[in-house]
Amino acid sequence: MANSVEIRNLDLSFGSIEVLKDLNLQVAEGEFLVLLGSSGCGKSTLLNCIAGLLEVTGGQLFIKGKNVTWAEPSDRGIGMVFQSYALYPQMSVKGNLSFGLKNAKVPKAEIEERVAKAAEILQIGPLLNRKPSALSGGQRQRVAIGRALVRDVEVFLFDEPLSNLDAKLRVDLRIEIKRLHQQLKNTMIYVTHDQIEAMTLADRIAIMRDGKIMQLGSPAEIYDYPMNKYVADFIGSPSMNFIKGEIKDQCFTVGDHKISVKGYATEASLTEGQKTWIGIRPEHVVLGEAVKKADYKATITADIVEPMGADTLVWTEFAGQPFRIRLNGKFPVASGQELPIGINASTVSLFDLESEERL
Repeated sequence: MANSVEIRNLDLSFGSIEVLKDLNLQVAEGEFLVLLGSSGCGKSTLLNCIAGLLEVTGGQLFIKGKNVTWAEPSDRGIGMVFQSYALYPQMSVKGNLSFGLKNAKVPKAEIEERVAKAAEILQIGPLLNRKPSALSGGQRQRVAIGRALVRDVEVFLFDEPLSNLDAKLRVDLRIEIKRLHQQLKNTMIYVTHDQIEAMTLADRIAIMRDGKIMQLGSPAEIYDYPMNKYVADFIGSPSMNFIKGEIKDQCFTVGDHKISVKGYATEASLTEGQKTWIGIRPEHVVLGEAVKKADYKATITADIVEPMGADTLVWTEFAGQPFRIRLNGKFPVASGQELPIGINASTVSLFDLESEERL
């Protein structure tokens, strides 16, 4: 499949401060790629480099095979949706949608057609004569998306478009963005710090830290096989449990606990006495009847119990280290209760203690 966006050896510095470092990325045609990371990791900066809003220090940018490293934003064939809606308050919705097209001298009939099509896709037809002040936050963001949509471009860039909305609106609009991608099949690059947005929207996720991509893969790959402890900790809610120990006799050992790693995917790479972290997702802890068949069995005492409806979170300790368990909301558990648990080697992750890279 052809690449829609290609980034080669990209550097960006502000004076002596390196923000992006030798970054390489290929985005396939029609792909939905999410740039995910905490504040300050460089994800919005990278998006602005693709858009042409920031001048790169080194490297090259290609869109649809054309070198756009030094091209103006208007010549890159991109549509951008910002965190703030950036609508013109004095114009109607229709005026906001058509403004860029009028400036580009697009024929009037074509402007009408594009605005009508965008309004239909985004279900904002009844709002066309209203001004932004008469719209809700969700409606304003739909108009902002529509303004990018009418440009009829190959690549859409989204910079945290849902972060100003309340929780329910975020879910509703997230579904609309996913539906929009399925309809249009355009390339979309989407920046967020919200892992749920990333997991639900993306074909692939690029997890960033300190201007570098820590891992690039499908949501399933990143969830099941995180390449390092940072990625493992970032993805998942609550995050993965980490316990410090070492490998002895094909077991992860900490104190009196010995968890067999015979079923671990890269068992051959483990060495005797190797200091490691074991990572266990809260939802992978086995409970009830399944404990009998688990590779490792233990009993913990529930400390804090948090009922969340469909799920219940249990906060406890394992080998003297904090440990969380996610279980079915119907499972009977109370604070102070002893709970038999099981762990299977096929669901754990092992990371080198020093480098924190996956073993």
